Amino acid sequence: MADKGYLEWPFFEGRHVDLEAALDEWAGHTVRGLHGADVDADCRRLVRLLGEGGWLRHAIAGAGTAIDTRAICLIRETLARHNGLADFAFAMQGLGAGAISLFGTDAQRERYLPRVARGAAIAAFALSEPDAGSDVAAMRCAARADGDAYVLDGEKTWISNGGIADFYVVFARTGEAPGARGISAFIVDADTPGFSIAERIAVIAPHPLARLRFDGCRVPAAQRIGLAGQGFKVAMATLDVFRTSVAAAALGFARRAFDEALAHAQHRRMFGQTLADFQLTQAKLAQMATSIDAGALLTYRAAWQRDRGAKVTKEAAMAKMTATESAQQVIDAAVQMFGGLGVTSGHPAERLYREIRALRIYEGATEVQQLIIARELLREAKEGT
Repeated sequence: MADKGYLEWPFFEGRHVDLEAALDEWAGHTVRGLHGADVDADCRRLVRLLGEGGWLRHAIAGAGTAIDTRAICLIRETLARHNGLADFAFAMQGLGAGAISLFGTDAQRERYLPRVARGAAIAAFALSEPDAGSDVAAMRCAARADGDAYVLDGEKTWISNGGIADFYVVFARTGEAPGARGISAFIVDADTPGFSIAERIAVIAPHPLARLRFDGCRVPAAQRIGLAGQGFKVAMATLDVFRTSVAAAALGFARRAFDEALAHAQHRRMFGQTLADFQLTQAKLAQMATSIDAGALLTYRAAWQRDRGAKVTKEAAMAKMTATESAQQVIDAAVQMFGGLGVTSGHPAERLYREIRALRIYEGATEVQQLIIARELLREAKEGT
Protein backbone atom coordinates (compact mmCIF):
# COMPACT_ATOMS: atom_id res chain seq x y z
CA MET A 1 0.00 0.00 0.00
CA ALA A 2 1.31 3.44 -0.92
CA ASP A 3 2.66 5.65 1.85
CA LYS A 4 0.20 8.52 2.44
CA GLY A 5 2.26 10.31 5.07
CA TYR A 6 2.85 13.27 2.76
CA LEU A 7 -0.84 14.18 3.06
CA GLU A 8 -0.12 15.27 6.64
CA TRP A 9 2.25 17.99 5.43
CA PRO A 10 1.06 21.56 6.10
CA PHE A 11 0.66 22.25 2.37
CA PHE A 12 -2.74 20.53 2.38
CA GLU A 13 -6.19 21.24 3.77
CA GLY A 14 -8.76 18.68 4.83
CA ARG A 15 -10.54 18.88 1.49
CA HIS A 16 -7.34 17.82 -0.28
CA VAL A 17 -6.97 14.77 1.93
CA ASP A 18 -10.60 13.80 1.30
CA LEU A 19 -10.16 14.34 -2.45
CA GLU A 20 -7.14 12.05 -2.62
CA ALA A 21 -8.85 9.32 -0.62
CA ALA A 22 -11.97 9.38 -2.79
CA LEU A 23 -9.99 9.38 -6.04
CA ASP A 24 -7.66 6.63 -4.85
CA GLU A 25 -10.61 4.35 -4.13
CA TRP A 26 -12.34 5.25 -7.40
CA ALA A 27 -9.20 4.76 -9.50
CA GLY A 28 -8.44 1.41 -7.87
CA HIS A 29 -11.82 0.09 -8.98
CA THR A 30 -12.21 1.93 -12.29
CA VAL A 31 -8.96 2.55 -14.17
CA ARG A 32 -6.09 0.58 -12.59
CA GLY A 33 -6.24 -2.36 -14.98
CA LEU A 34 -7.43 -0.51 -18.05
CA HIS A 35 -4.69 -1.19 -20.62
CA GLY A 36 -6.08 -2.16 -24.01
CA ALA A 37 -4.67 -2.51 -27.50
CA ASP A 38 -6.60 0.47 -28.89
CA VAL A 39 -5.06 3.57 -27.29
CA ASP A 40 -7.49 6.00 -28.95
CA ALA A 41 -10.49 4.06 -27.69
CA ASP A 42 -8.97 3.71 -24.22
CA CYS A 43 -8.29 7.44 -24.04
CA ARG A 44 -11.84 8.32 -25.10
CA ARG A 45 -13.20 5.90 -22.52
CA LEU A 46 -10.98 7.32 -19.78
CA VAL A 47 -12.05 10.88 -20.57
CA ARG A 48 -15.67 9.79 -20.33
CA LEU A 49 -15.10 7.94 -17.05
CA LEU A 50 -13.20 10.88 -15.53
CA GLY A 51 -16.00 13.20 -16.57
CA GLU A 52 -18.71 10.94 -15.18
CA GLY A 53 -16.76 10.61 -11.94
CA GLY A 54 -16.63 14.39 -11.56
CA TRP A 55 -12.84 14.56 -11.59
CA LEU A 56 -12.39 16.69 -14.70
CA ARG A 57 -14.14 19.67 -13.13
CA HIS A 58 -11.05 20.17 -10.97
CA ALA A 59 -9.00 20.94 -14.09
CA ILE A 60 -11.44 23.54 -15.37
CA ALA A 61 -11.82 27.08 -14.08
CA GLY A 62 -14.96 29.03 -14.84
CA ALA A 63 -15.65 32.74 -14.64
CA GLY A 64 -14.79 33.98 -11.16
CA THR A 65 -13.26 30.69 -10.02
CA ALA A 66 -9.64 29.67 -9.73
CA ILE A 67 -7.90 26.39 -10.41
CA ASP A 68 -6.77 24.62 -7.23
CA THR A 69 -3.20 23.68 -8.12
CA ARG A 70 -2.81 21.35 -5.14
CA ALA A 71 -5.96 19.47 -6.16
CA ILE A 72 -4.69 19.10 -9.74
CA CYS A 73 -1.36 17.80 -8.47
CA LEU A 74 -2.95 15.28 -6.10
CA ILE A 75 -5.24 14.05 -8.86
CA ARG A 76 -2.39 13.64 -11.32
CA GLU A 77 -0.17 11.88 -8.78
CA THR A 78 -2.96 9.49 -7.80
CA LEU A 79 -4.02 8.72 -11.37
CA ALA A 80 -0.40 8.22 -12.49
CA ARG A 81 0.11 5.73 -9.68
CA HIS A 82 -2.85 3.70 -10.96
CA ASN A 83 -2.78 4.21 -14.73
CA GLY A 84 -0.52 6.44 -16.81
CA LEU A 85 -3.05 6.90 -19.62
CA ALA A 86 -5.69 8.02 -17.08
CA ASP A 87 -3.28 10.70 -15.88
CA PHE A 88 -2.65 11.72 -19.49
CA ALA A 89 -6.39 11.94 -20.21
CA PHE A 90 -6.98 14.16 -17.18
CA ALA A 91 -3.97 16.41 -17.82
CA MET A 92 -4.73 17.02 -21.49
CA GLN A 93 -8.33 17.99 -20.72
CA GLY A 94 -6.97 20.58 -18.32
CA LEU A 95 -4.17 21.81 -20.57
CA GLY A 96 -6.32 21.82 -23.69
CA ALA A 97 -9.04 23.86 -22.01
CA GLY A 98 -6.70 25.90 -19.81
CA ALA A 99 -6.37 28.87 -22.15
CA ILE A 100 -10.16 29.10 -22.42
CA SER A 101 -10.47 28.84 -18.63
CA LEU A 102 -7.98 31.64 -18.07
CA PHE A 103 -8.55 34.00 -21.02
CA GLY A 104 -11.69 32.89 -22.85
CA THR A 105 -14.78 35.02 -23.35
CA ASP A 106 -18.01 34.11 -21.57
CA ALA A 107 -19.32 32.67 -24.83
CA GLN A 108 -16.21 30.53 -25.33
CA ARG A 109 -16.35 29.25 -21.77
CA GLU A 110 -20.04 28.39 -22.05
CA ARG A 111 -19.53 26.60 -25.37
CA TYR A 112 -16.51 24.46 -24.47
CA LEU A 113 -15.82 24.13 -20.74
CA PRO A 114 -18.98 22.30 -19.58
CA ARG A 115 -18.47 19.67 -22.30
CA VAL A 116 -14.80 19.25 -21.35
CA ALA A 117 -15.71 18.88 -17.68
CA ARG A 118 -18.33 16.22 -18.49
CA GLY A 119 -15.92 14.30 -20.68
CA ALA A 120 -18.22 14.94 -23.64
CA ALA A 121 -15.54 16.82 -25.62
CA ILE A 122 -11.81 16.13 -25.86
CA ALA A 123 -9.44 19.13 -25.82
CA ALA A 124 -5.92 19.61 -27.18
CA PHE A 125 -3.17 22.24 -26.82
CA ALA A 126 -1.31 22.92 -30.09
CA LEU A 127 1.84 24.96 -29.53
CA SER A 128 4.89 22.97 -30.72
CA GLU A 129 6.14 22.92 -34.31
CA PRO A 130 8.91 20.99 -36.07
CA ASP A 131 11.33 23.92 -35.53
CA ALA A 132 9.62 25.62 -32.60
CA GLY A 133 9.43 23.53 -29.47
CA SER A 134 11.07 25.25 -26.54
CA ASP A 135 11.81 28.25 -28.80
CA VAL A 136 8.26 29.54 -29.20
CA ALA A 137 9.52 32.72 -30.88
CA ALA A 138 10.57 30.57 -33.88
CA MET A 139 6.92 29.71 -34.60
CA ARG A 140 6.04 29.68 -38.31
CA CYS A 141 2.36 28.69 -38.32
CA ALA A 142 0.62 31.91 -39.38
CA ALA A 143 -2.86 33.40 -39.09
CA ARG A 144 -3.79 36.36 -41.27
CA ALA A 145 -6.82 38.52 -40.61
CA ASP A 146 -9.44 38.32 -43.35
CA GLY A 147 -12.63 40.25 -42.63
CA ASP A 148 -14.38 38.74 -39.63
CA ALA A 149 -12.07 35.71 -39.62
CA TYR A 150 -8.47 34.54 -39.56
CA VAL A 151 -6.95 32.16 -42.10
CA LEU A 152 -4.42 29.69 -40.63
CA ASP A 153 -1.60 28.07 -42.60
CA GLY A 154 1.18 25.87 -41.28
CA GLU A 155 1.81 22.83 -39.10
CA LYS A 156 1.95 21.78 -35.48
CA THR A 157 3.58 18.61 -34.20
CA TRP A 158 3.88 16.46 -31.07
CA ILE A 159 0.29 17.43 -30.27
CA SER A 160 -1.23 15.26 -27.54
CA ASN A 161 -4.81 14.14 -28.24
CA GLY A 162 -4.04 14.82 -31.90
CA GLY A 163 -6.44 12.75 -33.97
CA ILE A 164 -9.10 12.31 -31.27
CA ALA A 165 -9.67 15.86 -29.99
CA ASP A 166 -12.93 17.65 -30.71
CA PHE A 167 -11.17 21.03 -30.65
CA TYR A 168 -7.63 22.40 -30.55
CA VAL A 169 -6.27 25.57 -28.93
CA VAL A 170 -3.83 26.65 -31.64
CA PHE A 171 -1.11 29.29 -31.43
CA ALA A 172 -0.19 31.09 -34.64
CA ARG A 173 1.84 34.10 -35.70
CA THR A 174 -0.37 37.12 -36.39
CA GLY A 175 2.47 39.65 -36.76
CA GLU A 176 1.55 42.45 -34.35
CA ALA A 177 5.21 42.53 -33.27
CA PRO A 178 8.38 40.51 -33.89
CA GLY A 179 9.20 37.36 -31.95
CA ALA A 180 6.95 36.07 -29.21
CA ARG A 181 4.91 39.27 -29.08
CA GLY A 182 3.23 38.66 -32.45
CA ILE A 183 1.41 35.41 -31.65
CA SER A 184 -2.31 34.86 -31.05
CA ALA A 185 -4.37 31.91 -29.77
CA PHE A 186 -7.39 30.39 -31.52
CA ILE A 187 -9.94 27.66 -30.89
CA VAL A 188 -10.12 25.40 -33.93
CA ASP A 189 -12.87 22.79 -34.04
CA ALA A 190 -11.77 19.45 -35.45
CA ASP A 191 -14.30 19.61 -38.30
CA THR A 192 -13.13 23.03 -39.55
CA PRO A 193 -12.39 22.96 -43.32
CA GLY A 194 -8.68 23.30 -44.02
CA PHE A 195 -7.68 21.46 -40.83
CA SER A 196 -6.34 17.92 -41.09
CA ILE A 197 -4.28 15.30 -39.29
CA ALA A 198 -1.09 15.07 -41.33
CA GLU A 199 0.44 12.19 -39.39
CA ARG A 200 -0.18 10.05 -36.33
CA ILE A 201 2.97 9.70 -34.20
CA ALA A 202 3.83 6.53 -32.26
CA VAL A 203 5.85 6.93 -29.05
CA ILE A 204 7.28 4.50 -26.48
CA ALA A 205 4.47 5.16 -23.98
CA PRO A 206 1.46 4.99 -26.33
CA HIS A 207 -0.98 7.87 -26.26
CA PRO A 208 -2.78 9.84 -28.98
CA LEU A 209 -0.22 12.08 -30.67
CA ALA A 210 -0.21 13.73 -34.09
CA ARG A 211 1.14 16.29 -36.51
CA LEU A 212 -1.52 18.81 -37.53
CA ARG A 213 -1.83 20.70 -40.80
CA PHE A 214 -3.63 23.98 -41.52
CA ASP A 215 -4.21 24.80 -45.19
CA GLY A 216 -6.34 27.89 -45.64
CA CYS A 217 -8.14 27.00 -42.42
CA ARG A 218 -10.70 29.78 -41.84
CA VAL A 219 -11.50 30.46 -38.18
CA PRO A 220 -14.01 33.13 -37.02
CA ALA A 221 -12.42 36.04 -35.18
CA ALA A 222 -14.75 35.21 -32.28
CA GLN A 223 -12.66 32.04 -31.82
CA ARG A 224 -9.55 34.02 -30.89
CA ILE A 225 -8.61 33.66 -27.22
CA GLY A 226 -7.53 36.90 -25.58
CA LEU A 227 -6.17 39.91 -27.43
CA ALA A 228 -4.38 39.76 -30.77
CA GLY A 229 -0.65 39.43 -30.28
CA GLN A 230 -0.94 38.11 -26.72
CA GLY A 231 -0.88 34.42 -27.54
CA PHE A 232 2.53 33.92 -25.95
CA LYS A 233 1.15 35.30 -22.68
CA VAL A 234 -1.83 32.95 -22.98
CA ALA A 235 0.41 29.95 -23.63
CA MET A 236 2.84 30.66 -20.79
CA ALA A 237 0.08 31.34 -18.27
CA THR A 238 -1.58 28.05 -19.21
CA LEU A 239 1.66 26.10 -18.96
CA ASP A 240 2.45 27.79 -15.64
CA VAL A 241 -0.70 26.28 -14.13
CA PHE A 242 0.06 22.76 -15.28
CA ARG A 243 3.89 22.60 -15.15
CA THR A 244 3.86 21.77 -11.44
CA SER A 245 1.36 18.99 -12.10
CA VAL A 246 3.86 17.31 -14.46
CA ALA A 247 6.08 16.91 -11.40
CA ALA A 248 3.13 15.40 -9.55
CA ALA A 249 2.56 12.85 -12.30
CA ALA A 250 6.24 11.88 -12.05
CA LEU A 251 5.73 11.37 -8.31
CA GLY A 252 2.85 9.03 -9.02
CA PHE A 253 4.96 6.94 -11.38
CA ALA A 254 7.84 6.89 -8.88
CA ARG A 255 5.64 5.88 -5.94
CA ARG A 256 4.13 3.01 -7.92
CA ALA A 257 7.59 1.81 -8.94
CA PHE A 258 8.83 2.07 -5.35
CA ASP A 259 5.82 0.16 -3.98
CA GLU A 260 6.29 -2.60 -6.55
CA ALA A 261 10.04 -2.82 -5.85
CA LEU A 262 9.60 -2.80 -2.07
CA ALA A 263 7.07 -5.63 -2.17
CA HIS A 264 9.23 -7.62 -4.58
CA ALA A 265 12.37 -7.16 -2.48
CA GLN A 266 10.63 -8.55 0.61
CA HIS A 267 9.46 -11.70 -1.16
CA ARG A 268 12.12 -12.49 -3.76
CA ARG A 269 14.43 -15.16 -2.30
CA MET A 270 18.02 -15.67 -3.41
CA PHE A 271 21.07 -17.23 -1.76
CA GLY A 272 19.02 -18.28 1.26
CA GLN A 273 17.59 -14.84 2.07
CA THR A 274 15.30 -12.22 0.62
CA LEU A 275 16.47 -9.51 -1.73
CA ALA A 276 15.62 -6.98 0.98
CA ASP A 277 18.17 -8.57 3.33
CA PHE A 278 21.05 -7.41 1.17
CA GLN A 279 22.60 -4.11 2.21
CA LEU A 280 22.91 -3.05 -1.42
CA THR A 281 19.14 -3.37 -1.78
CA GLN A 282 18.53 -1.48 1.46
CA ALA A 283 20.77 1.37 0.30
CA LYS A 284 18.93 1.57 -3.02
CA LEU A 285 15.52 1.60 -1.31
CA ALA A 286 16.71 4.41 0.96
CA GLN A 287 17.86 6.44 -2.04
CA MET A 288 14.56 5.85 -3.84
CA ALA A 289 12.42 6.90 -0.88
CA THR A 290 14.50 10.00 -0.22
CA SER A 291 14.37 11.07 -3.87
CA ILE A 292 10.59 10.73 -3.91
CA ASP A 293 10.17 12.85 -0.79
CA ALA A 294 12.55 15.51 -2.10
CA GLY A 295 10.55 15.77 -5.30
CA ALA A 296 7.26 15.80 -3.40
CA LEU A 297 8.38 18.61 -1.11
CA LEU A 298 9.35 20.80 -4.05
CA THR A 299 6.19 19.91 -5.97
CA TYR A 300 3.71 20.66 -3.23
CA ARG A 301 5.61 23.74 -2.11
CA ALA A 302 5.17 25.17 -5.61
CA ALA A 303 1.50 24.15 -5.74
CA TRP A 304 0.83 25.67 -2.30
CA GLN A 305 2.60 28.90 -3.20
CA ARG A 306 0.65 29.22 -6.44
CA ASP A 307 -2.65 28.68 -4.65
CA ARG A 308 -1.66 31.52 -2.33
CA GLY A 309 -1.22 33.80 -5.33
CA ALA A 310 2.58 33.80 -5.46
CA LYS A 311 4.63 33.81 -8.66
CA VAL A 312 6.13 30.32 -8.92
CA THR A 313 8.13 30.35 -12.16
CA LYS A 314 11.31 29.29 -10.39
CA GLU A 315 9.65 26.96 -7.89
CA ALA A 316 7.62 25.15 -10.56
CA ALA A 317 10.74 24.67 -12.67
CA MET A 318 12.62 23.27 -9.66
CA ALA A 319 9.75 20.90 -8.95
CA LYS A 320 9.44 19.63 -12.51
CA MET A 321 13.18 19.19 -12.95
CA THR A 322 13.72 17.40 -9.65
CA ALA A 323 10.62 15.21 -9.63
CA THR A 324 10.99 13.99 -13.22
CA GLU A 325 14.72 13.34 -13.03
CA SER A 326 14.36 11.60 -9.64
CA ALA A 327 11.46 9.51 -10.87
CA GLN A 328 13.55 8.29 -13.80
CA GLN A 329 16.22 7.13 -11.34
CA VAL A 330 13.68 5.50 -9.01
CA ILE A 331 11.99 3.62 -11.83
CA ASP A 332 15.32 2.51 -13.31
CA ALA A 333 16.27 1.13 -9.89
CA ALA A 334 12.97 -0.73 -9.70
CA VAL A 335 13.55 -2.30 -13.11
CA GLN A 336 16.99 -3.41 -11.93
CA MET A 337 15.55 -5.04 -8.80
CA PHE A 338 13.07 -7.03 -10.85
CA GLY A 339 15.83 -8.30 -13.14
CA GLY A 340 14.46 -10.01 -16.23
CA LEU A 341 10.88 -9.42 -15.14
CA GLY A 342 11.54 -5.69 -15.14
CA VAL A 343 12.11 -5.61 -18.89
CA THR A 344 9.25 -7.96 -19.76
CA SER A 345 6.67 -6.22 -21.93
CA GLY A 346 3.58 -5.32 -19.90
CA HIS A 347 5.21 -5.64 -16.49
CA PRO A 348 4.43 -2.63 -14.25
CA ALA A 349 8.11 -1.67 -13.98
CA GLU A 350 8.60 -1.89 -17.76
CA ARG A 351 5.48 0.16 -18.40
CA LEU A 352 6.57 2.82 -15.90
CA TYR A 353 10.02 2.93 -17.50
CA ARG A 354 8.40 3.92 -20.79
CA GLU A 355 5.91 6.30 -19.16
CA ILE A 356 8.45 8.42 -17.27
CA ARG A 357 10.81 9.21 -20.12
CA ALA A 358 8.58 11.72 -21.88
CA LEU A 359 7.98 13.73 -18.70
CA ARG A 360 11.61 14.84 -18.74
CA ILE A 361 10.95 16.46 -22.13
CA TYR A 362 7.42 17.80 -22.52
CA GLU A 363 6.21 21.13 -21.11
CA GLY A 364 9.83 22.20 -20.99
CA ALA A 365 12.74 19.76 -21.02
CA THR A 366 15.02 19.47 -17.98
CA GLU A 367 17.61 21.68 -19.66
CA VAL A 368 14.98 24.37 -20.22
CA GLN A 369 13.98 24.18 -16.55
CA GLN A 370 17.63 24.75 -15.62
CA LEU A 371 17.69 27.88 -17.76
CA ILE A 372 14.46 29.13 -16.20
CA ILE A 373 15.77 28.61 -12.67
CA ALA A 374 19.06 30.37 -13.44
CA ARG A 375 17.28 33.26 -15.16
CA GLU A 376 15.02 33.76 -12.14
CA LEU A 377 17.93 33.58 -9.71
CA LEU A 378 19.86 36.20 -11.67
CA ARG A 379 16.79 38.43 -11.93
CA GLU A 380 16.21 38.20 -8.16
CA ALA A 381 19.86 38.99 -7.47
CA LYS A 382 19.74 42.01 -9.78
CA GLU A 383 16.57 43.29 -8.12
CA GLY A 384 18.01 42.66 -4.68
CA THR A 385 15.22 40.29 -3.60
